Amino acid sequence: MGNTTVKTGAVISAYVHAYEEIEQEIAGLTEQQLRWKSSPSSWSVTEVLAHLVDHSIVVSFRIREILAGSPATLPGFNQDAWVAGQKANEEQISQLITIANGLVQYNSGLLERLSEEGWEKTGVNFKGETVSLTAIIPGFVAHVQNHLNQIRRIKQELVEKKVQ
Repeated sequence: MGNTTVKTGAVISAYVHAYEEIEQEIAGLTEQQLRWKSSPSSWSVTEVLAHLVDHSIVVSFRIREILAGSPATLPGFNQDAWVAGQKANEEQISQLITIANGLVQYNSGLLERLSEEGWEKTGVNFKGETVSLTAIIPGFVAHVQNHLNQIRRIKQELVEKKVQ
């Protein structure tokens, strides 16, 4: 059980700190830079962060459905439609960061209370795959990292296009 405790501790720590690099990466960007899009179909930095908040909401639901032993299929979501439908580019970045960190903190308390058996509980995702919390949480962290790289690409475009 000791190795599992160390492993889950590392997973929870990575989860808790998932947004720190994004906060560092976007520090100092102007409002215009945060909302800038290279094309109408691409996402701005603000929209990327809004998507990650949406993803946090969905992951929060998935965690609770798994722990409840629900037979329901774990939900997916249409990320582009969600971002567009909520006019995410009009949200304040500070609000998104507050919400993102709040969801992570709320979920991390739950994750810290789980037994080894809780971590091994599974559900079936919208693709028909069986997934456990031991896969969902690291998957979430990897998802945040992918979008951190997207933010870095947007920042590079901002420099190239000289967006102030």
